[in-house]
This record gives sequence, C-alpha cells and structure tokens, in this order.
Amino acid sequence: MHKPGTVGGTIGLTLLLAAACGAVGAYTNLSPDADALRLPEPVIEALALRAEQLAAPKTYVREEQFQRADTVATFVGRLGLADPRIARLRSLRELRPGTYVSAEVGAEGNLISLTWLSGRDTLVRVAPEGDGYARSEGRAPLDTRISMKSGVIRSSLFGASDAAGIPDGVAMQLADVFGGDIDFHRDLRKGDRFTVVYETHYLGGRAVRSGRVLAAEFVNQGKPFRAVHYGSSYYTPEGKNMRKAFLRSPLEFSRVTSGFGMRVHPIARTWTAHKGTDYAAAVGTRVRAVGDGVVEFAGVKGGYGKVVVLRHHGQYATVYAHLSRFPAGLHRGQRVAQNDTIGFVGQTGWATGPHLHYEFQIAGQSRNPRTLAMPAALPVPQQQLPEFLAHAAPLLARLDLVANGEVARLE
Repeated sequence: MHKPGTVGGTIGLTLLLAAACGAVGAYTNLSPDADALRLPEPVIEALALRAEQLAAPKTYVREEQFQRADTVATFVGRLGLADPRIARLRSLRELRPGTYVSAEVGAEGNLISLTWLSGRDTLVRVAPEGDGYARSEGRAPLDTRISMKSGVIRSSLFGASDAAGIPDGVAMQLADVFGGDIDFHRDLRKGDRFTVVYETHYLGGRAVRSGRVLAAEFVNQGKPFRAVHYGSSYYTPEGKNMRKAFLRSPLEFSRVTSGFGMRVHPIARTWTAHKGTDYAAAVGTRVRAVGDGVVEFAGVKGGYGKVVVLRHHGQYATVYAHLSRFPAGLHRGQRVAQNDTIGFVGQTGWATGPHLHYEFQIAGQSRNPRTLAMPAALPVPQQQLPEFLAHAAPLLARLDLVANGEVARLE
C-alpha cells in the first residue's frame, strides 16, 4: 500500500475519482505527470497589484440632509467641514429642510465641492476659488422614471396617499384631474380607491421629486373615473376632456359647513334661503377661480365683506365672499383662468368664523353647483384620436396591472 502523498497513492486516488465519474465519461490518462503534480509558484507581483488597488481614495463624498432644526453652522459641522468660512457662505442660507447636500472632500479634509438641488431643477455647486469660494449653477441631470401606486380611502385623500407612499404633489394633481366629477369635500366615502401612474425624477439614483400624473383611476362610491394625460390636458380613455368648464369647488380641500337651501341664519337666527355653499377653512387658504372668466367686481360689499365676482362665458357668474385679502394686482376687467388664485379665505363682513361663501349663478339666479351637470371642455380633435388612443393604451394597461394587483391583495 502506498502512503498518502506518494505517486502511487495519487494514482489510487485518481482511479477512485475516475470510477466515481464513470457516468459522466471515462478517465483515460492514468499516468501521473510530475510537472502536472508540481504546485505553482506564488506570484508576488499579483499580490502587490492587489494591495495597490486597495489604497485609500484620494477623495470621498459625504451626504447629509438639511433638517428643520439645523442652522448652517451645525449642518456644516455635521458634514465634517473644518473651514469656518464655509458656514458664512450666503449660498447656504437658501437651504430648505429636506434638501440633500453632497460634500466632496479630499484626503486631507479639504473641501473640493458642495452640491445640492435647488428650485427649477437647478444643480448648485460651491467650490474653492482663489482665497474664497465660487458658486456655479447648471441644469440638473435628472433621470425620469415611471412610478405606479394605489390607495384606499379610510378618512381623506391625503391620508390615503400618505399611507400608500404617494407624494402630496401627486395627490393634489389627482384632486385637480377629477375635480370636475368628484367633490373631494363631500363625495368621498370610506372604501373609495384610486390608482395612479406618475413620473418620479431621480438625481444620482435618489428620488428628488415627483412629476406629472400620466394616468389615473378613481373609484368613487362604486363609479370608476379614468384619466390619461395628453398634450396639456387630461382625457377619458375615449378622448373626452376631463376638464369641465367649472370645477365643483373653489377650494382644493375643506369641508362644507352650510349647504345650498333653507337654513337658520347664524346671525339673525331666522330661517332664510342660503343661496350659496359655505366652506370652512383656515384664514389665508387659497381660493381658486372655478372657471375661466373676467373679474366683474373685487372689493367690499356689505355683509359679504371682501368679495370677488367673476363673469364667465354665457350667463354664468360666481361669487366668492368673506375673503381676507386679494392677490396683488387683481382688478375689475382682469381675465383669469380656471384654478387661478382670486382671493384668500377670511372672516370679513357678516361672518361668525373663517370660511368661504361661494355662489354659482345662471342668468342672475343662484343655483346649487353640486346638482348641475357641468359642461365639458373640447375633446381630443378627431384627426388626433388615433395618436391619442395609441398613447393611452400602455398607460391604461399599467392602471389595470396595478388595480388588479390591489384587488387581489385585498381579497
């Protein structure tokens, strides 16, 4: 018997391996080769090269988020920057809570550059220059991706969007897109659901902000509404314009405290006809024009306090009362577009608390806007309909994908 480690022992081990591998193929060369059995010499050069690759980098990047409680000085200290002049840079005073700042620092701790994303997708860079620091700006190289999410109403649209991880800006767009069909103050019900396909903009692999809503579905009280973005508006899958001539409400989010019809007057304490709708909201809340029109009156008028009256096409007019103030420059004869700011909620005139009194008039007669069938804007032009349908198909398929997944999860 050969001792382990000898050539004979190696041959025996080789035969055993060959037998074990017989199902795969015959082992044909049983004669050991002395050169084949010799272990390779260590390669010193390769080890030296690998050590060189592990050398410390010449620069490194540290990223921090500016917090609400931060001062510029504490934030600079958290970034590990030693130069006291950096905290005195005027450019850093523009930082807002939530802003991410990247600091590129040299091996000796010297600052090479500070960069952050400012407004309008501007990338700001501050770097040493001479005895001080210089600022430069450029278009941020954003990467746009498509996000798809869904939510279920438990209490409010914002509550549902927060629970689903949907940005507030997207929720606001949803309210605007479906605002002609759904009154988000009164029509929402527990169990209503929505699905949204929207843009998310990334910088350096990190999401920095949301973009446009590309397609959405909202199921309100069992009735589905769908919208697809095309051109500068939103349309149904068939090409009808989602934008109505008039929005259902002059406030984006609020609650109705007094509806249209008979009520006990809050001051006179007598039964009177209430010719409008009262929306409770905090002082300073933005009031928007429900439709395109012309300012017919902007000033103080008796119990209405500060009021704006808009004249729309045909015999339509709208009234916005008890305002705290008007936007700068608003005047009689000025043209306004739907969703433009025409005032801010207040408590002027005969008002027992901050709210907006809103009236919708046809030929001088006050009507309940919640019961009227609002006329729609123009549909997709007939010659563009094939292009629109081709554009809408993949977006609607995404809605189906997310919506079906949500239904399956709930079941």
